[in-house]
Amino acid sequence: MRYAKVMYNDVVDTDAGICVSIWLQGCPFRCKGCHNPDTWDFNGGIEIDEQALIDDIMGALEKNGISRNLSILGGEPLCAENLNFTKKILQLTKEIFPNKKVYIWTGFEFHQLQQNSKYDFILDNVDTIITGPFILEQRDIALPLRGSKNQQVWRKDKNNKLTLSKN
Repeated sequence: MRYAKVMYNDVVDTDAGICVSIWLQGCPFRCKGCHNPDTWDFNGGIEIDEQALIDDIMGALEKNGISRNLSILGGEPLCAENLNFTKKILQLTKEIFPNKKVYIWTGFEFHQLQQNSKYDFILDNVDTIITGPFILEQRDIALPLRGSKNQQVWRKDKNNKLTLSKN
């Protein structure tokens, strides 16, 4: 499997404390003005044994007694090449650390995810998902958790249902 990088103490890609953030390698969207164009190439990044990467991330979530959430970015975490890994790391995080928040950034629109059952596990288990491609003409660096006005932040509500965030 391939990934671009891991940050073990990320405070940017979250709105709830500290995260372990992983950028997966490969993106079919290739948005103009993308913040991470080095993650586009499916053959780029760092090659690693999938289980070794999972073990590293799981260990980092509580390393040195510090509780961290998990952010999964890219590249594109929900493209065909990365979807199984994203599901696996989400499932393990929720099994081992059920109270940890998991964030996912995707270029897919929310309705596209809802219309395809292969994303059901993601939508049922993620705490916050940021959807939609980055559109350079709608760039707004003041927006929480996203880079352009078209992107949407969906969060689990008290009924465990993803709802559109107002900010």
